[in-house]
Amino acid sequence: MKIVKYLLGIVLLIGIGISAWLYYPQYQIHQMKKQTVAVSKSTDQISFLNYFRNAKSSQLHQLAIGDSIIRGVGAGKDENFVSLFSSKFAEQTSKKLVSQNEGINGITSSELNDLVQEGRFDDSIKRADIVTINVGGNDILQFANGQDVQSVFQRYDQIQTSFSKNLSDISAKITMLNPKATIVFLELYNPLSPENQMYALADQMLPKWNLNIYKVAENVPGSIVIETTKVINGDHLQNLSPDGVHPNFAGYTAISEQMMYQFKHQSRKSPV
Repeated sequence: MKIVKYLLGIVLLIGIGISAWLYYPQYQIHQMKKQTVAVSKSTDQISFLNYFRNAKSSQLHQLAIGDSIIRGVGAGKDENFVSLFSSKFAEQTSKKLVSQNEGINGITSSELNDLVQEGRFDDSIKRADIVTINVGGNDILQFANGQDVQSVFQRYDQIQTSFSKNLSDISAKITMLNPKATIVFLELYNPLSPENQMYALADQMLPKWNLNIYKVAENVPGSIVIETTKVINGDHLQNLSPDGVHPNFAGYTAISEQMMYQFKHQSRKSPV
């Protein structure tokens, strides 16, 4: 009987440990978002949109770096969310937003970090008012290729640590070159259908990955994380292109609208 109780205790502890591993990141992200809302209600804060409305220049610049989501794979020419956001931004601010799209299909966070550190985008970063970044999906795909679920699960923390460091290094270089730039990060979304046997696991592990993005953003004044998961998820599969991974025109439109919504309703923290 004592052995049974001992085994049950171990099983219970393992269950609690796994639950904490999976669900605590969701709680942490939720708390960070609540803090953002609290800051937004403060009278001495200004929204991202009003910050740019008040800019003296009539022309602003956006540099977009990252993977195929930045590039706009899955939709037609100029139907990527970078271009779509630029148009919406111009309408809302009466300012022209000149965008430079440097999205590279298949790029990982490590490869993007290498390009940033070697100075590939230095001149563009220095003149950018907004630097938009989407990267990380290929880190998982490259690592998971040819491996079983258990192996991926066991080494998930390892690839997260690498991703987090790369994103931190990229942000640090941008901030060093241009402390006034607004850095826009995008959440990683789950493109799987709820009918897919991997959907539930992917949906549970996703917040743990996105928490890394929120933690990096928390240390970068003037940054914002776009809640891509609100518009690309199992309930909005119509926003995906036929490849089942990239957004289509509707999806990129939804991302650009979510970006604009957060620019309107979230406050921009100034460097101390």
